[in-house]
Amino acid sequence: MLALRPNCECCDRDLSPASRQAFICSFECTFCADCVEGTLKGICPNCGGELVRRPIRPEAKLIHNPASTLRVFKAEGCLPKNAA
Repeated sequence: MLALRPNCECCDRDLSPASRQAFICSFECTFCADCVEGTLKGICPNCGGELVRRPIRPEAKLIHNPASTLRVFKAEGCLPKNAA
């Protein structure tokens, strides 16, 4: 089950479970649309995989399957994997 992390790893923007601005890779690294489209150009800086829009968990399902509260943030910022 997806963790639905609460923030963007690059800029620390809050991303609610219902956000259509949340993007993930296959390892569930989580980024906001602005970082994905701008800095990252659609590629995860951690694994080099594709970033796609994160699905929304129906609100009723969040009761028994809540979103994660663990924040992952790269204080040094994010660079595309191929820019390092």
